[in-house]
Amino acid sequence: MRRMILPLVFGIVGCLVLSTLGAWQLQRLAWKTAMLDEIEARIGAAPVALPNAFDVEADRFLPVAVSGRTLGTELVALTSVPQVGPGFRVVSAFETDGGRRILVDEGFVPSASRDAERPGVAMEVVGNLHWPREVDRFTPAPDFATGLVFARDVDVMAAALGTEPVLIVARSVSGTDPRATPLPVTSAGIPNNHLGYAVQWFGLAIVWAGMTAFFLWRMRRGRGEEV
Repeated sequence: MRRMILPLVFGIVGCLVLSTLGAWQLQRLAWKTAMLDEIEARIGAAPVALPNAFDVEADRFLPVAVSGRTLGTELVALTSVPQVGPGFRVVSAFETDGGRRILVDEGFVPSASRDAERPGVAMEVVGNLHWPREVDRFTPAPDFATGLVFARDVDVMAAALGTEPVLIVARSVSGTDPRATPLPVTSAGIPNNHLGYAVQWFGLAIVWAGMTAFFLWRMRRGRGEEV
């Protein structure tokens, strides 16, 4: 029996550690689910006027309504839409009725419409403030000669188009014929994989327990054969 104490303790400790990690992931799942519900509620709330100053974190997803006109200058951001295919987001320089210059993501156009004429027009935009986190070390540099960006970096796009570093992603556009299909902000791109991680940890705990039981059985059987 003394020979079995150490493997038994090792097995119990391993199961406890793995089960604790699984329970922690379930706690993270509850936290992330509540956060996503809060974000969705914030995204769909009634729009407000454009704030005079911005806090990138506090104002992310804030619903706003603005009126003004596009300035005829834009960038196109490479993207793809399920069941539609590749295309571009049209990000236009926009001047509000109050004289502020900001960025407006008007929405999606297919690849064939990338070079279509989109002159300055008056419009009312309802959408959400957003500072996308799309750039990583693999993202190609923007091609400003052709107006192509591979990720929406608000600071970079604002510098290129001469606007404030703030982006409204349109939920709806009125006052003119639609030039793009709005791709509103959603929480769909925010990962929530904690349930899968919890299943993995609990699964490992079960495997660990099974391996421990098998090892102890082999030790006891071997001891019995010796006797």
